[in-house]
Amino acid sequence: MQRRNFIKNTAAASIAVHPFIKKIRQNFSSLSFNNKLNGPPKPVFVYNDWSSYDELSDNIPLTEELAMKELNEVVRLKKNGVLIDYYLMDAFWFDKDGGYRTWHKQHWPNGADNWLRSCKQNNILPGMWFSTNLISGGGNIFLNMIPEWQTSAATDAGLLCLFEGNYLSHLQGSLQLWYDKGVRLFKFDFAYFEAATPHAKATFSKNEIVEKNKVAFMQMLQSFRARNKDVLIVGYNGFGGVLENTFTQFTKTVDPRWLDVFDTLYSGDPRFSDVPMMNIWRSEDTYHDHQNRQFQFNGLPMRRIDSCAFMNGVTGTCYSRKMNCWKGELILDLARGGWMNVYHGNMELVTNDDAKWFAKAQQLFHHFQKLNTITSFGGLPGKAELYGFKAEDKNGVVCTVVNPSQQTATLTMPVENTNQSKLLYADGGFTPVIKNHTITLGAEQLAVVGFNFYADDKYDLGRDETIHIPQSIMKISVQFSPTKDNRIECTMNNLSADNLRIIVQQYSSDGNPYRTWAGAPPNGTKMDQVIKITVTQNNNEIVTKKEYDKMIWSGLSWGVVEVEPSSVDKSKPLFIECSTTEKLPMTLKADVYAVKY
Repeated sequence: MQRRNFIKNTAAASIAVHPFIKKIRQNFSSLSFNNKLNGPPKPVFVYNDWSSYDELSDNIPLTEELAMKELNEVVRLKKNGVLIDYYLMDAFWFDKDGGYRTWHKQHWPNGADNWLRSCKQNNILPGMWFSTNLISGGGNIFLNMIPEWQTSAATDAGLLCLFEGNYLSHLQGSLQLWYDKGVRLFKFDFAYFEAATPHAKATFSKNEIVEKNKVAFMQMLQSFRARNKDVLIVGYNGFGGVLENTFTQFTKTVDPRWLDVFDTLYSGDPRFSDVPMMNIWRSEDTYHDHQNRQFQFNGLPMRRIDSCAFMNGVTGTCYSRKMNCWKGELILDLARGGWMNVYHGNMELVTNDDAKWFAKAQQLFHHFQKLNTITSFGGLPGKAELYGFKAEDKNGVVCTVVNPSQQTATLTMPVENTNQSKLLYADGGFTPVIKNHTITLGAEQLAVVGFNFYADDKYDLGRDETIHIPQSIMKISVQFSPTKDNRIECTMNNLSADNLRIIVQQYSSDGNPYRTWAGAPPNGTKMDQVIKITVTQNNNEIVTKKEYDKMIWSGLSWGVVEVEPSSVDKSKPLFIECSTTEKLPMTLKADVYAVKY
């Protein structure tokens, strides 16, 4: 309490005197935004070391040893042709008591000079992460209050006000410090514009506080950019977008003025969509494709959307994905047309042979990114409607297409005046059928088609046989009945000779999919123990195949399993029970499909 009173008293005494704050107040009423910033001058390729470590949804720390190991891996990949221009050092590089001017003293005892020097030697531009104004949250103290920030302490613990006190001026000085040491990419995260000092909270309305915080931050970044014209500035959490799900109707949630401040805005950390899939990684792809549409709806050109989708590592933040289904993940990340191409995670997982394929995919799509001729088409990913991305030049077209549904389906591609086509890439299993300008895809399948000049073997990216798309899939008519709270069941007779795919989704009282959060590693609960699908025969539980048996920090609203025919006796009934441990009343809906591989 004494500390809070000290902050309150000193903040009120010094609010109006700082010259930086005086300038903001003088310019506030006349501030205008003309959308003059065009974003990155060209497509860039960034390695971000987040998910090679993870101090939020896991307990693997960022150390100098880890960072230098990943830098060496980045250099190796570059030698194999992979495009990487920047190395972005993500959260927790800083010492708690250093106010963004000192590196973590235990994990970086000699500071960052070695990393900065090694980046320069290898023609890689350094980047750094900064929290906008959150210094503690969720019981974790990221940064301790330093004397220079105390006059900006907000009434909400862990937040700093941006338009009163000295914090923002000090932050700009920190940015300049690192720019002068060679840093050229600045990432801002965790923005809370409702933060107010006691004086501000007593003086202004909530809307005024939000606006004053935004304008102060915008002006600071514009001032910093004016002095350092070769910087890239990117925005993450707190700058708009509905990131938690893929069913909310699109609304205007992104302040267009951010386009005068940030080169790109990100569209959400990797999550799984509310579209259930046997291949859980394709559901994650669908999340990012849906978010891309949302940010387009909010007025962002595709080149200025950072999909943040390629995150392959061993930690909880990427669900320990490693390299699962990584080729499709990379293709979609490139095909979305963003000029901020970011690759997160453990680069040692990418072999030299992988790197050559990686580079080939980059080369194909980099050409279209530079031309800025990539557009999206088709339905909404979050509604399980077929969709795609079209890249074109005067010589031809490349279409990247996805079927997120649980049926074999056909999509018309928006191409004209084509005389030849070629399947350049497909998931394994079902072979897509191209007829004129249409393509038939298996359930959950991704494919890439080249037309005219791009219908050539030299652009062929092969097939990913680690993914198994069904040759056929057919919905079976079954009736699930509720038996008790948050539980449904059915009995199946006359079993199919094919695999049985069982899908359950949970919905809240408002009729929308409902995500359950069951914790992250190392102490969370795997989602298959929360949203349960139990299959029994003769009172014996049948072993099922599943991919949602993971600790998922972002929550999940569904579960999918498959029963192989060799696991059951087709002459006897099969009992299926679906349930959720969610405490709130849920409506469970389940479907069963016969699947042939």
